[in-house]
Amino acid sequence: MEVHDTDDRPSGLSPGMAVVDDRPTMGRGVGIFVSVVVVSAAGLLGLAVSAGDARPANAPKEGVLLDAWNVLYDTTAPSWWLVLAAFGLAMLAAVGIAASERVVTDRVRRSSDGERHPLAPRTVMARTRGVDAGPVTVTVLVPAHNEQASVSATLMSLFEQDRPPERVIVVADNCTDATAEVARRHGAEVVETVANTQKKAGALNQVLRRLLHTLGDNDCVMVVDADTVLDPEFLAVAVQQFTDDRAIMSIGGLFYGDDTGGLVAQFQRNEYVRYSRELERRRGRVYVLTGTASIFRSTALRQVAANRGSLLPGVPGDVYDTTALTEDNELTLALKSLGALMRSPHQCRVVTELMPTWRHLWTQRLRWQRGALENLGTFGFRPSLVRYWAQQLGIGYSVVALTSFWLLLGITVLATPNWVWYPFWLTIGGIFVADRVVSVWHGGWRARLLAALLLPELVYDFFLDVVYVKGVLDITFARKATWGHGFDEASAPHRAVDAGQGLST
Repeated sequence: MEVHDTDDRPSGLSPGMAVVDDRPTMGRGVGIFVSVVVVSAAGLLGLAVSAGDARPANAPKEGVLLDAWNVLYDTTAPSWWLVLAAFGLAMLAAVGIAASERVVTDRVRRSSDGERHPLAPRTVMARTRGVDAGPVTVTVLVPAHNEQASVSATLMSLFEQDRPPERVIVVADNCTDATAEVARRHGAEVVETVANTQKKAGALNQVLRRLLHTLGDNDCVMVVDADTVLDPEFLAVAVQQFTDDRAIMSIGGLFYGDDTGGLVAQFQRNEYVRYSRELERRRGRVYVLTGTASIFRSTALRQVAANRGSLLPGVPGDVYDTTALTEDNELTLALKSLGALMRSPHQCRVVTELMPTWRHLWTQRLRWQRGALENLGTFGFRPSLVRYWAQQLGIGYSVVALTSFWLLLGITVLATPNWVWYPFWLTIGGIFVADRVVSVWHGGWRARLLAALLLPELVYDFFLDVVYVKGVLDITFARKATWGHGFDEASAPHRAVDAGQGLST
């Protein structure tokens, strides 16, 4: 079956005409803003440290460790006022961000402004009170471009759910392999896109324009990547939450890495385990509705499409903004702006593919980082997005901190003829290592061992910091973003991307 791009835009707008949102956007200014704020904050902290009491360093002392090794150690430590000031500043920043988010969240939840916050819980509850919208149903969309090698596992995990979906539709986008045939053999419906040049977002928009008007308010749409495997209880938990709380507009999955071998893959697995643990500690309050697997009420997607070009950037009638590099992050910001309540229950777990090499990881993360900055620049400063702005500024500050660490470590090694141990910093480092090991405990012994070694993960963090700086520079200097999937044809022929035509992950 083919799907044609039906024209449901407002009258007077031709199918090929893009609507430009008249709200001011930051554009390349987002990179400048982030850079100025981060560098200024680091400069102020440096001035505060340099203004402290400069005490002369102690002469290293010699000792014997375990009656076997002669070691040099120095008991010099920062003044207590400096330690307390640093701790207080960190706590102030954390509490300030958390409090701001709570105030904004509570205000949006209590909002009865149906024009600006049509998906706010109070508005939704009032609109649906006494209305029987029927049982919750799930229609799954699986966007796929040349995914014949991976789509089988995805479809099997969907059909073998404890609570299977009502429909599974594979959106075959410009496929030149057997993706459609494989999908049909597994019992899925297949929709083939027509003349789509807007990658994953464009493919999903084509299907959603025809699908959404046929769904009721309790009919949900799930989007699952064709390289993702769901835990058996995913849909049962999600449907129950939608049934119990009609204010919930979307549920995102917690993603974990697959069993790809190698050190690069293990770094990513550790990162994903920590992210999932953090969401669990936040009681499912989601940061980003992951593109790997997320479920939306149809009414939420219809509201997004209806408000494109006015409250939201993009083309009226489109659910996904086709100009966004990271469509899942952009849709999250869109739903947040409309007041939507979203969750990521810890039982809704998925396994997704990992990047096998540093080059593939660079490509993926640069797109993620550049896309996140561009999305914030497009939406601008909104109270509902305070955490996302704080997150980018926090990453920027961590870049300065980690770079300073490596720089000072290098200077110390070069300037000191003998290795000297500092008990104060060893204690701080031990606490840091313990935290990193505990945070990946559920990832298995390999995850714990890698975390305990510390330095390898610091190198990985530095790699991500370089990606962040590259993303900031690219958006600041308006460099054109021209990249596709992280895999190339040589390493994974079934995932090769036809430039300008295929889906990006």
